[in-house]
Amino acid sequence: MFVLKILLGLVGLGIVVIIHELGHFIAARAMGIDVEAFSIGWGKPILKKQIGAVEYRLGMFPLGGYCKMRGENEFEEAYNNKREAIPPVQGSFFGAKPWRRIIVAFAGPFFNIVFAALVFSIIWGVGFNFLAIENRIVLASDIGNEEPVYPANAAGLESGDRIIAIDGTPMETFGEIREYIAINAEKQLSVKIERNGSVQDITVTPLLDKSTGAGIIGVYYWLNPVVGEVAPAGPSEHAGLKPDDRILTVNGTAIAYSMALLPLLADQPQTLTIGFERDGTPLQTELQPVYTGEGVDLGFTFKMLEYRTPSLSPFAAISKGLSEAWKMLSVSIKSLALLFKGIDLTQAVSGPVRITYMLGDAATAGFSSSFADGIHTMANFMSFISVALCVMNLLPLPVLDGGLIVLFIIEIFKRGPLNPKFISVFQTAGIVLIFALMTFAIFGDVLYLVRL
Repeated sequence: MFVLKILLGLVGLGIVVIIHELGHFIAARAMGIDVEAFSIGWGKPILKKQIGAVEYRLGMFPLGGYCKMRGENEFEEAYNNKREAIPPVQGSFFGAKPWRRIIVAFAGPFFNIVFAALVFSIIWGVGFNFLAIENRIVLASDIGNEEPVYPANAAGLESGDRIIAIDGTPMETFGEIREYIAINAEKQLSVKIERNGSVQDITVTPLLDKSTGAGIIGVYYWLNPVVGEVAPAGPSEHAGLKPDDRILTVNGTAIAYSMALLPLLADQPQTLTIGFERDGTPLQTELQPVYTGEGVDLGFTFKMLEYRTPSLSPFAAISKGLSEAWKMLSVSIKSLALLFKGIDLTQAVSGPVRITYMLGDAATAGFSSSFADGIHTMANFMSFISVALCVMNLLPLPVLDGGLIVLFIIEIFKRGPLNPKFISVFQTAGIVLIFALMTFAIFGDVLYLVRL
């Protein structure tokens, strides 16, 4: 299963990177810059074919790809030969006008946004099923968490409350609640709740969780303890549990919601005495949990609510796709700002290894339900990574597309070519910086996999 996750993750991440490089490729051709090679994958080519002036390659390592433009490293040659400027050569990267080079540099990130919007448009145009949890909450303090005072407690929230709106935005599922809170750490939120049939307005200010960079208020989801799927030959099947059985008690403790199981499993009991109801008849069974490095396996999932989105018209789907891509772009930019608030970067910053694993993990989880769910989940995650890649590449750092754009803007205002030495120092500093960031991110990835 681990290998399958990595393979699916490599495929998804590779597609996103290829889309990025395709943007550079198309823009370079349009701007009159010669492209010498376009490769899917890195390393020594295992297949290659010359078509016109471009050599198309299939690299040995399937992660991403690259677009090699003519003369893109001419600054190094000019610097080594102590020239004051890069000689303008027709068809070369540095022979093109600065504004043309800006378009080429911007095209990669732009294609990532277009890709995300296109994927979202297709998803919403076709329509899809998704499982979700209702907008009802459980206080973390009610299931044994030791935080002295969570924002939810301070605001007067209670287990069983429904959060129906935040800052005027309707909340239909717990996922929407979690997403809104996560990107609004340390901001006062106006929350509308429903309790025992009456509606109340409260304010709550999420804490910043420095291990993840997300805002939290100290709530979990309320999920009724009804059995959903039972794994074949698993602990629950051996115990005789079936879909739609409602868990009433575990080891004598009443279970009102799924999270109530957590404290009971903390000491890893070898046997659980489960009281449950089937078709109105109370029954009892013994279940033996399986404890693994990833947690506890009870052999069943709790039943979630299933929703179906309507199939939108082409115009409405495109509008929704653009809206979703813009929303994801805004979230990514907000997330960058959190990096400067003292969060634990080893957990909050993901490198290529962790991204590959997470993408593969999401895909396998989707495919385990159905092929359509797998495609939808993987496409959704790829869109998220595509937007994140766009944002990261537009940062004004050397070597990145954003850094190149800064260089070319300086050249426009200078009204003359930049000194090759300046470009070389700028790019070398970027290589060192990116290498350091990648080393740090991969170190965090290794810790993440070890924790798994």
